[in-house]
Amino acid sequence: MRHTAEQFPERRHRVRTAALAACAMLVAATGTAGSLSGTAHAATVRVDNPYAGAGVYVNPEWSAKAAAEPGGGKVADQPTGVWLDRIATINGTGGALGLRGHLDTALRQAAGRPLVVQLVIYNLPGRDCSALASNGELGPTEIGRYRTEYIDPIAAILADPKYASLRIVTTVEIDSLPNLVTNTGGRPTATPQCDTMLANGNYVKGVGYALNKLGAVPNVYNYVDAGHHGWIGWDDNFGASARLLHQAATAEGSTVDKVHGFITNTANYSALKEDNFSLGDTVAGRSVRESKWVDWNRYADEQSFAQAFRQELVRSGFRSDVGMLIDTSRNGWGGSARPTGPGPRTNVDAFVDGGRYDRRLHVGNWCNQAGAGLGERPRTAPASGIDAYVWMKPPGESDGSSREIPNNEGKGFDRMCDPTYEGNPRNNYHRSGALPDAPLSGHWFPAQFRELLRNAYPAL
Repeated sequence: MRHTAEQFPERRHRVRTAALAACAMLVAATGTAGSLSGTAHAATVRVDNPYAGAGVYVNPEWSAKAAAEPGGGKVADQPTGVWLDRIATINGTGGALGLRGHLDTALRQAAGRPLVVQLVIYNLPGRDCSALASNGELGPTEIGRYRTEYIDPIAAILADPKYASLRIVTTVEIDSLPNLVTNTGGRPTATPQCDTMLANGNYVKGVGYALNKLGAVPNVYNYVDAGHHGWIGWDDNFGASARLLHQAATAEGSTVDKVHGFITNTANYSALKEDNFSLGDTVAGRSVRESKWVDWNRYADEQSFAQAFRQELVRSGFRSDVGMLIDTSRNGWGGSARPTGPGPRTNVDAFVDGGRYDRRLHVGNWCNQAGAGLGERPRTAPASGIDAYVWMKPPGESDGSSREIPNNEGKGFDRMCDPTYEGNPRNNYHRSGALPDAPLSGHWFPAQFRELLRNAYPAL
C-alpha cells in the first residue's frame, strides 16, 4: 500500500466510519448484526490502494486481438482499461461486451480473490474540445443526456450487489478539464470549442456529477484525469489545473472524499523516467530547461510530474492520501534507437535530444506516434505516491484515423493523426509524427501494435 492508517488518521477514521455505516445499514435490513458476513463487510469498505493484494481484469476481447498478432501472446494476459466512450457501449455494440458483460466476466476471473476492474468514463458533452479524432457523440449543451443516458445507467449497473466484491476503478473523463486552463482565453493554443466549454461550465458540471454518482457506490474508486507533464507541467498551468480539478470535484454535490486519486499520461507517450539528463544540468552555461525539448517545463518525465502534481493537488484541497496512476501502455520508447547515455555536450539541445528516451518530434504530439513501444508492465505501488502503473489505453487501439473516415461514432478527422501534417500552435508547428494508415480511434491498428511490441521497454 502507498500509505498506512497510522500515517493518515483521517483515512483510518473515514474507513472506520464507512464500516460502521455499512454495519448499520445491514442491521437495519436484516434485523440482526449477526447476519453481517465478512464478504459483505469487505465489499463495502474501500481499501487504501485498490490494486494492493488484488488481481486486475483482463479484457478477453482485447486479449484475443493481442494474441492473434505475431508475438502478441507475450502480453495478451495483461490487464487493460475498458473504454465506455459512448452511450451504446454500456449495453455493447456489434457483438462486443457491454458493461455487465465485462463485470460478469470479471467475477469469473476473480475466482474468490480481490479483482480490480478498470473503466474509462469518457463521454462528456463537447468532449475533447482541442482535438477532433476523439470528439464524442454529445454536443456542448447536452449535459442532461450525459447525466441520464450515460452516467446514471453506469452507476446503476455498478451499484448492483452482484458486483460488490469487485474493486471498480473509474478513470474519469480523459482530456477534458486541463483544456479549460491551456486552450482558452486568448492563448495561442485556444480553440472556440474549448472557450465554449469554459463558458457553459459543462465540463466541470459533468465531471462533478460523474464523481458524485459513481463515488456513491461503495466499491468504486474514482481517479480523475490529470493530463501529463507535457501539458500542464509549466508554471502557468500547474497550479491552475489543480485548482480547476478541485472545483470540479466539489461541483454537482460531489466532495473530495469521492476522489480516490488521479491518473496521468492516459493514452499518451510521455516517458516514465528520463535518466540521461536532469533539469538541473547545464551545458555551456545554459540550463537544460532552456532546450527546445524541455522549453522551460518544470518536469521532463511522467513520474516526477505525477509525484509533484500529487502534492499540488493536496495543497489545493484534496485529501492527503490520494494516490496516482500512470498509464505506461505506450511510453517505453525501447528498441535499437533508445539512447544508452547522454547526448553530446556541444550545446544544450544536442545534449537533451541525444539522450532523451521520448523520441517524439514534440511533446505535444499525441496521435499514433511512430517509434513508440510498450512501457512498464502494470504493477502495484511502484513508487512513492503511485498506486499503480496501468495500461489504461489498450495497446493497439488507434488514437485516430490518418484520413477522414465516415462513421456513426461521432469521431472526426484530426490532422494531428495525419503523417503529412505540419502542426499547429499546440505542438509548436512540428510534424505530427503519426503512423500512416490508421483506423478510427478505438479501432484495432495491427501495425501500431506490432511496433509497440518491437520497441517495448523493458523488452519482452
